Amino acid sequence: MSRIRLNQEYRNKIGNRLRVHAEQEDTIEKQNYDKLKGEQIDLNDNAWKIAEKIVRRHYTDDDVAKARYLQDKFENVDTIAKDSCFHFHYMGEVESRDYDNNPIKETKAIEKHFDFRLNGSIDVDNNSSYSHDSEYGYALYRDELKAQDNCNPDILIEQEGKDNNPHKTKYVENNNRYLGNDDKGYGKQWNEKYQLDLIGRNYCRDRSIACTEQEFMILQDWKKQKAQFVMAHHKWIKSILDQMKEIKVGLKGYKYLDEAIELCTELGMPITDAEIIRTNSTGLTIYNPKNLADRIKGMKNKREKTREEKIAERLAYMKAEKSVN
Repeated sequence: MSRIRLNQEYRNKIGNRLRVHAEQEDTIEKQNYDKLKGEQIDLNDNAWKIAEKIVRRHYTDDDVAKARYLQDKFENVDTIAKDSCFHFHYMGEVESRDYDNNPIKETKAIEKHFDFRLNGSIDVDNNSSYSHDSEYGYALYRDELKAQDNCNPDILIEQEGKDNNPHKTKYVENNNRYLGNDDKGYGKQWNEKYQLDLIGRNYCRDRSIACTEQEFMILQDWKKQKAQFVMAHHKWIKSILDQMKEIKVGLKGYKYLDEAIELCTELGMPITDAEIIRTNSTGLTIYNPKNLADRIKGMKNKREKTREEKIAERLAYMKAEKSVN
């Protein structure tokens, strides 16, 4: 029986199936993403309790009720506004320099912006206090976005390092439209959950509310943990993209369908040629299917080495160098 040649249609079908298979594999990267995803609701709820406590010390329920009374009574009074983001500060010591450039300590208000909206910034500084970060919503509602036509929760990772282009713009706009903001969807549900009535203008940068150093540090840690979740999503998908890059190179080099099927089997996704045919060139280097599979497997289940492991490796290296000398 003659071997079936591998054409571009078959390569695309196999590549797509291997991408789905890679996303379903129970890898360390996926486990970390799933674990952190399961912690996000409690993480945000606990941080919100701290923020609400700080705000209500400054704008008490009684104060808000009085302001609302005046607003309801007089047409020209507009002083109550709902908000989900705040500037908090505490008085702390910072390093500075005196007139003679000697190091000194001085007491100063240490301030940061904390945004509880779904698309709120997750790791802001003084230069980007009002930037929004869609990546958090994409990571949190990844399954919901994947189930929609023309949505792609991994688009920002896939397009990392590339200039803006119509492909990226299309999926970002579709993602944001589906998630919604204050008007509809998950964004509306999320933002309404984390809202407080405040006195003053509807801009958080117009006010900074005092808090304790401990409260400040708890909220700062909350932002870091949100960023860690976003990074877990990034590392998981980046691992898959790295695998798919190798897979595409390998598939491009294969001439026959049975070579591609052997690769799928080695990667833990056994299929038959009938499945590929029914569901519907040459490279400089021909990858052996088993070797390519081993290479791709080595791109996942990565973990950071502990400090003890790094020290042990360094000591072993120094011992080997000493023995050579």
